[in-house]
Amino acid sequence: MRRYQRARSIHFLAAASLVFIAACGGDDGGDGAAGNAIKVGAIFDLTGPTADVGTDYADGMRGYTDWLNMQGGIEGRPIDLIYQDYAYQVDRAEQLYSQFVSEGVVAFMGWGTGDTEALRLRITEDEIPFSSASLSHVLGDPADAPYNFLVAPSYTDQLRIALDWIARNHGEGTPVVALMHNASPFGLSPSRYGGVEFAEALGIDLTLYEMPRAAVDYTGEFSRVRQRGAQYVVFQNTSGPASVALQNATSLGMELTFICLNWCANRQLVDLAGEAAEGVMGTIPYAPLSVDVPGTRVIREYLEAKGESIDGKTNAYTQAWWTFTVFAEAMKQVLVSGRELTGANIKAALETFTDLDMGGVTVPISFTPNDHLGAKGLRLFRVEGGEWVPFTDFIQAPAAP
Repeated sequence: MRRYQRARSIHFLAAASLVFIAACGGDDGGDGAAGNAIKVGAIFDLTGPTADVGTDYADGMRGYTDWLNMQGGIEGRPIDLIYQDYAYQVDRAEQLYSQFVSEGVVAFMGWGTGDTEALRLRITEDEIPFSSASLSHVLGDPADAPYNFLVAPSYTDQLRIALDWIARNHGEGTPVVALMHNASPFGLSPSRYGGVEFAEALGIDLTLYEMPRAAVDYTGEFSRVRQRGAQYVVFQNTSGPASVALQNATSLGMELTFICLNWCANRQLVDLAGEAAEGVMGTIPYAPLSVDVPGTRVIREYLEAKGESIDGKTNAYTQAWWTFTVFAEAMKQVLVSGRELTGANIKAALETFTDLDMGGVTVPISFTPNDHLGAKGLRLFRVEGGEWVPFTDFIQAPAAP
């Protein structure tokens, strides 16, 4: 596995603690600052089928905006985060995107795979840099999505890391893997964009099993998994459905190795699944807030100053906070250089990032004009004693076959 070396620091993280303490007693910038605000659009799933993880992601995005504005914003300009709940509806996402662009946003923070893929041509025409909670591999290819940027390993790279770990640790015989996935483009993304071919190249027997939306039992799916002789189950779903599946597997006495890709590898899974979550592994791009690194420390300081606790907050909060951080750094570079803060200039600034330090929450981020897959590595975690603990060092995603 590859160990990442310490990278250069983001400017406004380097003195985060000192600046934050001073900022807590500052003013709000007044009407003049508000009139000079940088508008950023966002859509969140607060009431739809992925709200179990979407709510925490939204809180992290709003928390970072509040934190940054308390420091005076970016070069003295506050962030005006314009957002609404779109309930995981693609047509609603398209409507809100058009509305927010007409209001003058210069960047956009999205959510789902279906809506992000649906918007990619429009954001290219509008020159709106876009980062989404969706980690669909195609969104990191500038040839297909010139204004999309992934600030975490794609679902395909996460699946490759999981399958490579299985192949290296399986022992004799053919590994038989069940990929249990959400019934959506999000669920199919890791297999659709290279995962199946990678499994074949490794000699892994990989079968897909759809997890119907709103299902309250997956016994039928596990019956087919058992018939297939699977030894491993990889979940590409959110924590709610995955926790139900884990409890089903436990009640059926199935002794399998379970691996969650990032949207079910979180605190919520442990809370919902209870003892059934013990031993589950996870591909976690962004460290849980319980892991003590500079990038989680600044979040904990912010929450404590607001009278809040990290209890109940998942690594989705960390991911949202640091996704916005990357875009804020690009905006800062544009303003420092004296250029106009346009989408095209923000995109150009992002494409200069090389090993951008992420405060230890994830691997350093790099973009080029030809590669918008900013992170290609993560740590595997495992649930031990009811807590997600690091199981490996940072692992780089294997290359495609």
